[in-house]
Amino acid sequence: MNNYLLESIDTSVLDKKTESIIKDLKFNDASISTYDLDEVLLENALEDLDTYSFLTPKKVIIIKNIESLKYDDYKNDFDHLFKYLSDPIEDNLLIIEGHHFTGNSKVIKELKKHCKYELIEVNSKAFIRNKLKDYTLNQSTINLIDELCLGDITKISNECDKLINYKGNDKSITNDDVNLLVVQKLDDPKDLTFAFSRSLAVKDKKKALEEFRELLKYNFEPFMLIGLLASQIRIIYQVKLLENNRSDKDIAAILNEKSEYRIKKTRELTRFYSESDLLELMNNLADIDFKLKTSDNDPINLIESFILNM
Repeated sequence: MNNYLLESIDTSVLDKKTESIIKDLKFNDASISTYDLDEVLLENALEDLDTYSFLTPKKVIIIKNIESLKYDDYKNDFDHLFKYLSDPIEDNLLIIEGHHFTGNSKVIKELKKHCKYELIEVNSKAFIRNKLKDYTLNQSTINLIDELCLGDITKISNECDKLINYKGNDKSITNDDVNLLVVQKLDDPKDLTFAFSRSLAVKDKKKALEEFRELLKYNFEPFMLIGLLASQIRIIYQVKLLENNRSDKDIAAILNEKSEYRIKKTRELTRFYSESDLLELMNNLADIDFKLKTSDNDPINLIESFILNM
């Protein structure tokens, strides 16, 4: 059975395990296709699974982030997948990766029945201690590195290498060294933009201001940031117009949006807005954009005023 279900909080660990499986099962010369379900539809991966390869006798299909989909929303696709798993194509190697599986989920229970399941646990603090085993550092310093890197093993490894190169023959690493060198890992700007939109929707001005200032850390140009906000408001408006009696999949198809997950997350916001609210927000953002192009107004002040006057 060439079906694997891998779970780990760290992407690099999952990638290494996947590479190891491909090598151990001698699928090195196979064609490899990856489907991130935050970006593409599950049905694309299913079509690949059902199709025999013309270029090579074997192929590898990697599916990422399957936990972001609910069975009830994608019943036909999941039933299709379960049917494939019960009678897989011998020349296919299917590897399903995820960061956090809910044990009582119907999807995960079914996948575990038909796949070789492996939970790859990673202790980020133990990783730091081992990586810096030749250096003297206390627990608070380890905790600080872990906190700044958000437990991301790849990020931790890179930042530890910077500390090692910086310290040279000095075998002691302090909190001051960490604060000087380690660059804090930022959240996904898409998630932060979504959170900002939600704060605007519920008119939580204080939180919206905090999230806006957090977005500034990504070094967005003012026009780019306004465009990002306008894009988010626009898709909320489009989804609100379309959502009655339509599934996420249907709306994604109508809007030519590759990510059904984005539609799903956007629907969580539509209840906070009326259609007229959204139109007014888009007009206000267009007005800010016009002022920036035709005057010397400070862009940060304009956007903060926009937030405070909601």
